[in-house]
Amino acid sequence: MKAVYLDNAATTKIDAEVLELMHISMQENFGNPSSTHQFGRKAKSAVETARKNIAKHFNVSASEIVFTAGGTEADNFILQNAVLHLGVQRIITSRIEHHAVLHCCEFLEKKQNIILDFVNVDEFGAVDLNHLEELLSTSKAKTLVSLMFINNEIGNILPVDKICVLCKKHNALFHSDTVQAIGHYKIDLKETPIDFIVASAHKFHGPKGVGFAYFKKGFGILPMFFGGDQEMGARSSTENVHSILGMEKALEIAYSNLEKDKNHQLEIKNYFIDELQKISKDIQFNGFSSQIEKSSYTILNVRFPIKNDMLLFSLDMLGIAVSGGSACQSGSSKGSHVLAEILSDKQANNTSVRFSFSKFTTKEEINFTLQKIKELL
Repeated sequence: MKAVYLDNAATTKIDAEVLELMHISMQENFGNPSSTHQFGRKAKSAVETARKNIAKHFNVSASEIVFTAGGTEADNFILQNAVLHLGVQRIITSRIEHHAVLHCCEFLEKKQNIILDFVNVDEFGAVDLNHLEELLSTSKAKTLVSLMFINNEIGNILPVDKICVLCKKHNALFHSDTVQAIGHYKIDLKETPIDFIVASAHKFHGPKGVGFAYFKKGFGILPMFFGGDQEMGARSSTENVHSILGMEKALEIAYSNLEKDKNHQLEIKNYFIDELQKISKDIQFNGFSSQIEKSSYTILNVRFPIKNDMLLFSLDMLGIAVSGGSACQSGSSKGSHVLAEILSDKQANNTSVRFSFSKFTTKEEINFTLQKIKELL
């Protein structure tokens, strides 16, 4: 059976060069980075070189990068640190954020009595900037704004530069879940002064179980874990050396080939949109996912003119891997909280599918998928 993978917003195939580097590292670089002998020093040097190289991609210093087990930990790390250590009393977010942010904010509201406000989004999932400024103007409590750079379900790109201006104007901190952006879009944190960002290596053809949190210099960090004082005292736990090196390599490859890979995926996405519309004029697209300038080139969220609860299963049986929403909810009976927020009841009753692309996606795979969709419809 033909296998077609179109769920790259959930995770990506690890790059062959990354695999090779990690394999060598596992054989030759096995020392504990906290050990003072030559094996430990070698591992420590590799980790710190990776930290410096990763930091350069974002025009920040190495001391501002803390390695984590992925994006979810990094989001929780930043949000909890902001409340427990930086004096944040209020968080403004949206109801279409990743659950790594939403559930953490709800926890902090319940356990730390922070004020939790939600900025309005329209029927396309676009943040209402006027409402955001209104919210920022109505309280003198120390505030953090948490809004994701690229929505993982509908692909909307946040106008981060405008958010930065608003946050600076009102002395608010700005955290952005950048998991779907890093490795796909260049982020210069001197030009776009976001205070906190996060990364997860497996979203850009790196290994699973590793990522990082960026804390702008000047913000103290209260650790979530206590023990050996690794990561400059910010995160105790022996560093995942091989995965950190794999993440560094994956990021290097991603940014070295950014324009070529972007153009390839844009071509794939545009072709897919055009061909879907030929199948049925009633096929719609959720959020801004079909608008190239306003959405990630990696994500297309399609709303079909039918209700078919078995569509994802049927596609899977045909060898096509896609998602109905966030992959973090796989196996859950819950629908997409993002689509529930932005669609009418009638629209939400129809079946939506998220297709997401990578540099490995081929036109042949898209044609195969289109044929099977046509048969199923």
